[in-house]
Amino acid sequence: MPLHKRDAMNGKRILLIIGGGIAAYKACELVRLIRKQGAEVTCVLTDGGAHFVTAMTLAALSENPVHTTLWDLKNEVEMGHIQLSRQADLIVVCPATADLMARMAAGIADDLATTLLLATDKPVMAVPAMNVRMWQHAATMRNVATLRSSGVTVLDPDDGMMACGEYGPGRLPEPDAVLAAIASHLDSQRAKGPLTGKHILITAGPTHEPIDPVRYIANRSSGKQGFAIAAAAAQAGAKVTLVAGPVNLPTPPGVTRIDVETARQMSAAVDAALPADIAIMVAAVADWRSAGEANQKIKKDGSGHVPPLELVENPDILASLCKSARRPPLVIGFAAETNDVLAHAKAKLARKGADWIVANDVATHKMGGEINALHIVSATGIESLGEMSKDAAAVALVQRIADVLA
Repeated sequence: MPLHKRDAMNGKRILLIIGGGIAAYKACELVRLIRKQGAEVTCVLTDGGAHFVTAMTLAALSENPVHTTLWDLKNEVEMGHIQLSRQADLIVVCPATADLMARMAAGIADDLATTLLLATDKPVMAVPAMNVRMWQHAATMRNVATLRSSGVTVLDPDDGMMACGEYGPGRLPEPDAVLAAIASHLDSQRAKGPLTGKHILITAGPTHEPIDPVRYIANRSSGKQGFAIAAAAAQAGAKVTLVAGPVNLPTPPGVTRIDVETARQMSAAVDAALPADIAIMVAAVADWRSAGEANQKIKKDGSGHVPPLELVENPDILASLCKSARRPPLVIGFAAETNDVLAHAKAKLARKGADWIVANDVATHKMGGEINALHIVSATGIESLGEMSKDAAAVALVQRIADVLA
């Protein structure tokens, strides 16, 4: 598969609904191929599909729970079928039997699969597989036309020998062909964004600077704002590289993630990720590290004596990036401040050589929380975004980046 197709699938979430037909066995290979391309896949196995493949096989291949019934109290409490229908980037029905497509076209919701399909607000792709006469029947043709007019992508089946011995159109396309169609669909969705063709490099989270094997210097950064910006940039069509400090957050769909621990590792990862069109340095990098990491845990000896901790400065990733010969055309730094927020942000803008500094008052909105009030400080002035969730702030910032590039 071409590289840009792998990029299109990396980090994406696929909800795979497996209908009841002999071709259901090919869904197992499709799950393996989707996972190989870096996407996550969650399977919904219909009652008919369960006659041909097992939930255990699909769970092992997908490394996710397999959903089989609408009446699962545990899953409804923890997730809910509505949420499941809206978490995916694409819902794929494969194989899509004549019966399943008929129920989809009629808006019937009498099991988990059809309820998810009726409740979703995400794109749907159906991959038909059935007997040639069933495929060519006027009722099936009407249902396919209805689905396509409703925005469902319905692939054409392959010609070939059927399991029943007949020959003609109705065979499920091979898994690699279905995978290519999935990747192409995701790639076309990505191409609609205002940041299509741009590579955005983002850092997020804290860094941990070891003192000994059990202690480190860090700060209260959760990484949530940087991850939200990465998600918003990917949704806007950008190719996103996210260099993440030690945080427990899921990788946003469509984002290439590089995990690091220390400031020096983050600096090296940023350099390796260049060139980029835009750099957004959101990470709260520790300013200092221990001059020497102890090989063993430093113990108290009961004397009351406090062992000395000598600190040295960490690399200034933002300043180094701004001075680099490979400096991105737009470099944005972040400043978490507890007082004189705008004055400190202006000073940092001049000192670092960035194009923008996004200031955040962490005295009002504590570091690691869910709400931010960001201020974009540039040479042309200050724009205050107001108090909003980190997701909303990320979308607002990405929109302003898109406006500037336009």
